[in-house]
Amino acid sequence: MVGRRRLGRRFGWLWAVYAVSAYGSGLGFGALPLIAVLVLHAGPAEVSALSAVGPAVGALIAVPLAPWVEFRRKRPVMIVTDLTRFAVMATIPAAYAFGCLGFVQLLVISAVVAAARIASGAASGACLKSLVPPDDLLVANARFESTNWSSIAVGPPLGGAAIGVFGPVTTVVADALSYLLSALCITAIRGREEAPRTTGRSPARAGALFDGWRHIMGHPGLRALYLNQMLVAGLIMATEPLLAVFLLRRLEFPPWQYGLAFAAPCLGGLIGSRLARRVVARYGRHRVFRTAGTLRAVWLIGLAFVRPGVVGLVTVMAVELAIIVNMSLYTPVLATYRLEHTPDHLVARTLSAWSIGQQTAIAVLTALGGLLADVTGPRTALTVAGLLVMATPLLLPRHDGMLRGPTAVPAVRY
Repeated sequence: MVGRRRLGRRFGWLWAVYAVSAYGSGLGFGALPLIAVLVLHAGPAEVSALSAVGPAVGALIAVPLAPWVEFRRKRPVMIVTDLTRFAVMATIPAAYAFGCLGFVQLLVISAVVAAARIASGAASGACLKSLVPPDDLLVANARFESTNWSSIAVGPPLGGAAIGVFGPVTTVVADALSYLLSALCITAIRGREEAPRTTGRSPARAGALFDGWRHIMGHPGLRALYLNQMLVAGLIMATEPLLAVFLLRRLEFPPWQYGLAFAAPCLGGLIGSRLARRVVARYGRHRVFRTAGTLRAVWLIGLAFVRPGVVGLVTVMAVELAIIVNMSLYTPVLATYRLEHTPDHLVARTLSAWSIGQQTAIAVLTALGGLLADVTGPRTALTVAGLLVMATPLLLPRHDGMLRGPTAVPAVRY
């Protein structure tokens, strides 16, 4: 049996930062739409706007933040973004206590949190690359991935129970406090952090905003994976509000079954993430991208055939499990490849561009899916999303040569 790879104390604290934020977000999963419905009595259009408009505006805010993150020490940036999220999330229970909570406030908070998440993710990725040797990047990303899925499996059920016992803003308080704890954990990452080096051109120039996209689109492997990821993530996430309406209203699933249908399959994320290093070592990265990238896309169509009762519940769980196992295998390999093929002075801007594109795609496709469901019904919209996502493997790199990029990059041993 292979021993657990030790990545050092500083990575341990970075992992703790990620875990605290992930579990806090898991507890607060869907909290803003829930508060909009339960407290503000918002209708479907307002809830859809909260799910789509807020993140889209956040992505727009994050565009000028990318150079700011790039040319600053990353740990202070992570602390600032955590404290920002803590501050804005804390306004919800305060406004609720004084009876002045409003829908516009939720929209603003959704946008600010989305922008801070992108900036924090970019800084965290750059920090990871500086703390972990190249040979261990896949191991580190796989640990992040397993933590992410375990938090989704555990957090929402616990959050739902907490809301039932303590009230609608309970999970928001827990989520806000998790950002404060995360900021404290970042301070425990010891060691001097070098100031980023500029490349001779002004960081404030207008072109710096788009350097991340230039790097992605100029690299054949990253370009193919980026376009594929935007569509796959957008189409899969667009089905979430459709399924909520379809399962809870049309098929009359009890809320506990609805929660179970999405929480239990997330344990499959532990399987895929733990297998990532071994599978890449045995079959190679290109085969993982082609196979896992295809298998995560072909199962979504099964949600269009869900029926009431136990059989329908099992169908949803089986489809979600198949998607998550392959997604959790694919994602850490993608994250590692992206870091390996991005120069140090472009990491934050590249990761920001990637997140902005993905978040925008999710917002746009979620809105379009909602409009289609209003016209044709949720089952038809789920069918369309399932058919479209089946075409996304055509965008994956066709051969191993595309993954090498325009310049020679040293191979990483797994």
